[in-house]
Amino acid sequence: MTGTIHLGDIEIAVTRKAVKHVHLSVHPPSGNVTLVAPTGTRLEVARAYAISKLGWIRNQQAKLRAQARETPRQFVERESHYLWGRRYLLSVVEVDGKPSVKHDHRRITLTVRPGSTLAKREEVVQEWHRSLLHAVVPALIRKWEAKLGVKVSGYFLQRMKTRWGGCNHRAGNIRLNTELVKKPKDLLEYVVVHEMLHLVEPKHSERFVALLERHYPTWREARAELNELPLAAEVWPS
Repeated sequence: MTGTIHLGDIEIAVTRKAVKHVHLSVHPPSGNVTLVAPTGTRLEVARAYAISKLGWIRNQQAKLRAQARETPRQFVERESHYLWGRRYLLSVVEVDGKPSVKHDHRRITLTVRPGSTLAKREEVVQEWHRSLLHAVVPALIRKWEAKLGVKVSGYFLQRMKTRWGGCNHRAGNIRLNTELVKKPKDLLEYVVVHEMLHLVEPKHSERFVALLERHYPTWREARAELNELPLAAEVWPS
C-alpha cells in the first residue's frame, strides 16, 4: 500500500512493507523524501512520526541543496577534471589525427582534430571514461561473485541523472553510472557490491541491510562520502 503525506512544502511518499521499523530517507539530488513503514501502520501514525523528524528532514534537504555541483565542462585548456577522486588539469592538443585521451600524475591530455566541437570533445572524454571503467569493473565483479555466491550475467555502463547504479534481478545484470569514474575506486566497489547484493535480495529490506553489513561493513561511510562529493552538472542531454 502506498500513500502521501504533506507537511507544508514537503511531500513524503509512504510505502507499507513487511519491515519491523520505520525507515525515513531523504534522497539526492533533489531531496525527495520517502517513508517505509510496517504493513499495518496507519497513515496518521506515519504522519506523526514524520512530524517528529521534520527538523531532520529540512536539515538533510538543506545539505543536499548546498552540496557542490560540477559546472558543465567546456573541455578547454587548464580546466579541472576529476578522475578516481583526484583533480587534474586538462590539456588540449589539436592534431590532424585520431582523437585520444591520456593522463599522467597531474594532467589529462585530450588530443582532438583542429576545430573540434565541444560535443565531440565531450564524446571523446566520455568514451575514455567508459574504457577506464571497463578495465576495472570485471575484476571487481569476479571478486565479489566469489564472496557473495552470485553470478552476474552482464554489466552496463550508462550516464544516469540521479542514481549511481541499478540491478535487473530477473536478468541478473547490473548497471553502473559512468560518473563513478570521477570518484575514488573504493566508492565504485561499494556501488558494485550494493547492486550485486540485489541479485540476492531485490529490495532494500532489512535482510538486504544485514547482508550489506556483513559483506561491506563500511557501507554507510561509503554512501555518505559518495553523496557528499560533487554531483554532475544538472544540464543533461535529452
